[in-house]
Amino acid sequence: MAQTVERGVEQVVGREHWATKGHPSGAVRLFLWEKYLPSREGRFAGTVLLVHGSSMASTPTFDLQVPGRGDEYSVMDCFARRGYDVWCVDCEGYGRSDKDRDSNFPIADGADDCRAAADYIREARGAASLLCYGVSSGALRAALFAQRNPGLVSRLALDAFVWTGAGSPTLEQRRKRLPEFLASNRRPIDRGFVQSIFNRDHPGTAEDVVIDAFADAIVALDDSIPNGTYVDMCQNLPLVDPEQIDCAVLVTRGEYDGIAGLDDLLEFFKRLPSADKQFILRPGSAHASIQEKNHAAMLHGVAAFWSQPAAVYRGS
Repeated sequence: MAQTVERGVEQVVGREHWATKGHPSGAVRLFLWEKYLPSREGRFAGTVLLVHGSSMASTPTFDLQVPGRGDEYSVMDCFARRGYDVWCVDCEGYGRSDKDRDSNFPIADGADDCRAAADYIREARGAASLLCYGVSSGALRAALFAQRNPGLVSRLALDAFVWTGAGSPTLEQRRKRLPEFLASNRRPIDRGFVQSIFNRDHPGTAEDVVIDAFADAIVALDDSIPNGTYVDMCQNLPLVDPEQIDCAVLVTRGEYDGIAGLDDLLEFFKRLPSADKQFILRPGSAHASIQEKNHAAMLHGVAAFWSQPAAVYRGS
């Protein structure tokens, strides 16, 4: 299936794909969604993989269409218009991907999903390496994927990331519910749960019309979501070793983010071995940066990072 979005003279094309992840209990089907400008096919600025967080699938997160706002809140359309080939994947247990395996789908499984998606994308498009962005637990998935697969990711953007969990009031409160998360593979979600995401850290960072559209898109795909990422973030951090990440890294955090402790992120950042790294603290934003009023600042930072010219060294 293909969809198009009107944008001036040329249309952004959307196309669905299906990747397969091998597993001892049987093959798993993963849903992938791709968007690009047809005029750039074969000469893209880069190939992008977007990785969603704990509580919603990929297309509500990255291709949100808000009534009366055009494609302003679609990360995929934003980067497609900049000339990128943009992909997102529903991790196992979410959205249109398989959900029937007896698992709570922890972070490590999500990193495996990223590898399966990357293999499919590289075969389909011939990309030697990927630009990768992950948000919240999607940043953990993306970072672990990059750590496990040296050379597959050239530039990694981690938004609303958490390393050890130190200094996180949200995780401190969430740990009180750990027995509940351990008792079941999945937890129910509804529109009220989506609203709570935006009231948790600093109410008013997102517009009501955007929250409503986001909730509509989420509950259209899922009425429950896996507990594995919550369990990991409550009791198993750290899951990522910064010293084993070989690519360029951007760490970006909203001013009011209650999960991504600032000192925790700065210590992670210091330990990254690449000299090609950036840290951006964004004013006026909380945890759900893509759907917030200041989403353009986050997209600007990521776009600048991905398009940064290569360093010139003496003698090169």
